[in-house]
Amino acid sequence: MELHQIAKRLQKKQVPQCKESLQKGKKSLPGSHLIKGKEENSKDVREKRFHIFVGFTDSLPLRITLFFIFLIVYSLPVVGNMGLIILVNTVSSLQTPMYYFLGNLSFLDISYSTAITPKMLANFLAARKSISFYGCVVQMLFFACFADAECLILAAMAYDRYAAICSPLLYSTLVSRRVCLGLIVLAYFCGSVTSLVHVSLTFRLPFCGSNVVNHFFCDIPPLLALACADTHINELLLFALCGTIQISTFLVIFVSYFSIFLTMLSIKSSGGRSKTFSTCASHLTAVTLFYGTLLFTYLRLTTSYGPDSDKLVVLFSTVTFPMFNLIIYSFRNKDVKNALAKRYLKRKEKKKKLYEQKWIFK
Repeated sequence: MELHQIAKRLQKKQVPQCKESLQKGKKSLPGSHLIKGKEENSKDVREKRFHIFVGFTDSLPLRITLFFIFLIVYSLPVVGNMGLIILVNTVSSLQTPMYYFLGNLSFLDISYSTAITPKMLANFLAARKSISFYGCVVQMLFFACFADAECLILAAMAYDRYAAICSPLLYSTLVSRRVCLGLIVLAYFCGSVTSLVHVSLTFRLPFCGSNVVNHFFCDIPPLLALACADTHINELLLFALCGTIQISTFLVIFVSYFSIFLTMLSIKSSGGRSKTFSTCASHLTAVTLFYGTLLFTYLRLTTSYGPDSDKLVVLFSTVTFPMFNLIIYSFRNKDVKNALAKRYLKRKEKKKKLYEQKWIFK
């Protein structure tokens, strides 16, 4: 009996030990580290953080200096464009198709600049320059949407100038309120569709290697360079979609301004020619700079992608270009300056009347 009880006790002690040894054996089986590796690699890429290195400098004092410079460069256009939008919507003399398009251009400048610049400014001061997966998706989505929409708005503005100069008698028909609304809706719709296509195809790629983006925001070419799969289809779609929007809108702008140039040649007075040229020169300059940066950045394959040069070009188009737009469309625009002056005088008169009423009441 005693021997039988001792045997039972030994069995009870050996069972958990056997279980532990079996579990250890499973872990130490040949190829088990590969299974574990696959499980880790199959984790959602959303758990990763894309490190964004600004790439301008590693010196902290210089980064702080750049932070304040770009903060001013970003803040002034945002405030100015918001003021321009309010002015266009409140002053009756500016409620024309030309300024209706200009108001939307100001909104797009604020939007795509805001999609990038705040994060870039934060990275100037951050020790770890990173962005979450969803933050990267949202940043790319909004930037691509607003950049493509701006191409179409610039083309609509060129069409408006063509109708005003080449067919002034038919202007109210060619650029009616219905036509303006249709062009605006088309611009935002095309921008939304193309950005959704780019984002969905880009973030379906596996990013199993390095997660360091050699850029200052989540742009398409540097992210494609990180993918560990074939990006040939993505590159073709990027080239096709961007090419279709940019080339088609550029053709509209080119045909419009070529027609305007022919009309200018038929004007006999030098004063009429200079007035026509001054009306279109600012818009043509903005178009040239904007399209030049877009064509250089996106209508290439990733094999010809140069991070350092592209960062400077994209920095100009995203951060400093809105300020340039504000200067040429606001400070050099007589209608906007006159509207601002009238609004200031009206406000001054109202304050004066209120002061006089208070004085009489006293």
